Amino acid sequence: MKEESSKTTPQTTRSRKLIPETWDVPEAFRRRLGDSVGRQRAMVAEGHLLIVLHEPPKADDEIRDARIFWRNPQGEWTINDTTGQIRSLHQHLEQYEAQMDKLEKMEEQASTADVYFELLSELTVLYRAARNQHAAFQEAREAIDSRDLINFRDRCYMIERMAELLQSDAKNALDLTIARRAEEQVDTSYHMAVSAHRLNVLVAFFFPIATLCAIFGTNLDTGLEHMSPPYPFLATIGSGMAIGVVLKFLVTRKSTRPSTGQS
Repeated sequence: MKEESSKTTPQTTRSRKLIPETWDVPEAFRRRLGDSVGRQRAMVAEGHLLIVLHEPPKADDEIRDARIFWRNPQGEWTINDTTGQIRSLHQHLEQYEAQMDKLEKMEEQASTADVYFELLSELTVLYRAARNQHAAFQEAREAIDSRDLINFRDRCYMIERMAELLQSDAKNALDLTIARRAEEQVDTSYHMAVSAHRLNVLVAFFFPIATLCAIFGTNLDTGLEHMSPPYPFLATIGSGMAIGVVLKFLVTRKSTRPSTGQS
């Protein structure tokens, strides 16, 4: 029995931290909160509204920090932020909007697959949180007819919509980047194959001559042997370099890759 009571104590303590003791809320709210914040949701009892939300998450966050918003029957809002960052529901939504602006600028400057992957990792968790937040306010709006809840719900919808569009744009940009890199690799591979083919043709053309010269020798009297050095040597080197430049141009010149599409 002692072990069972010790196990239930952390749950009660955690619930009391999420909902301050000074809040005059229905006891049903305290009973419905567990050891952790859980999913974003709305609770209604005896005219009171309790909305459980998360702060704007990041991709590497393993635990969501809770933000509890209580609305009494008179329409007055009270906030309990476990991180102590905000003092109103407006500030909470402004944090989501600021995070969206930051990711939008990141998307505009992204140019590599690694940056797009990091952006999508951030957007995935933010979009999921924004969607669940909108669902929580929609649930609250259906339970309580209030103008402020309508405005908050619509604002949450805009945040969710912005996250969805930005995530879609980032995915499309990442797919386009990958497609461009793949096309560049195909072009490079094609040009390398063409260059290798040209070299093989040159080797095949001169192979019989090189073979015959290796077998029978080519020690011919050209007259260059009697000239004063190093002029014959320099002339040979210069001629070889000039021929090499011409061969380099012939081997590495661009050629049109045949289209694989069907007419």
